[in-house]
Amino acid sequence: MRKCDKCGAENATTHVKTIINGELQEYDLCTSCAHKLGYTNVFADMESDFSHLLGSFFGNVLPARTQSTRCEFCGATYPEIARSGHVGCANCYTLFADRLNPSILRIHGNAAHCGKHSKQAAAELQEAAEPLSKRDRIKELQTELEKAVERQDFEQAAKLRDQIKEMEASK
Repeated sequence: MRKCDKCGAENATTHVKTIINGELQEYDLCTSCAHKLGYTNVFADMESDFSHLLGSFFGNVLPARTQSTRCEFCGATYPEIARSGHVGCANCYTLFADRLNPSILRIHGNAAHCGKHSKQAAAELQEAAEPLSKRDRIKELQTELEKAVERQDFEQAAKLRDQIKEMEASK
């Protein structure tokens, strides 16, 4: 857990990003310093309702073994997470994965982070996902095309070229 960048004594609970004259500054503050600097929780009034809503996704039926298990980093238990709707820390996701993943899957539609890709990266991933036989077949055709050109068999080369274009267009 990071310490407050202002007082250095308490654990940071608030992350602040500011852009001043085009320069990004980031710092972490404890609850007390954040409050003194005017950073308050705009959702404070809704927090109990929102937490109850999130907590309802985790359910109330808890096996006995998770009721006594505490995260060694933040001290959270699964019943506390289920009640509040707040996961204590990153380690809790691993420790309570067997109980959290079904709820995360139900809420987000996926239990694994998918992230975003640039168009180029997405195209590379698509190409990598293609069946090997299709990519291999295109490479074989390109080799045959080169040989046909060397032999000056331009009729065969044209057929191979068209076949390669057709296969590449159907990607």
